[in-house]
Amino acid sequence: MDKIWTEMLEAAKAVRNPRKVSDYVEAGGVSAAVLSKSGKIYTGVCIDTCSTLGICAERNAIFNMITNGEQEMSKVLAIMPNGKSGAPCGACRELMVQLMPDSYKDIEIMLDYEKEKIVTLEELTPEWWI
Repeated sequence: MDKIWTEMLEAAKAVRNPRKVSDYVEAGGVSAAVLSKSGKIYTGVCIDTCSTLGICAERNAIFNMITNGEQEMSKVLAIMPNGKSGAPCGACRELMVQLMPDSYKDIEIMLDYEKEKIVTLEELTPEWWI
């Protein structure tokens, strides 16, 4: 497997810290790492609230990337509550498509790190509305 996936996995593990922040907010049950086109890894964690104000780990990592002046990614890896890698939700996929409408199909997603199963965003989002 490409060494960068291992680096991304370790970066996502480093920020994963499931915890109760307040009576209304939990954070860190899911963590993610995004590899920007420049080769930098950005991370994020999910933040769940008792209303709809929460954010997924993948979008949090993407927003971290944008905050730091980049807007294109090449790889995405998320660690689910069970500690295994998994696919981004529909809202995260939608953001990736809208950020990179001409090249989103090439973004690689780590579905299963242990089995080295990698798919493209195009495979996860066929016939996207854009």
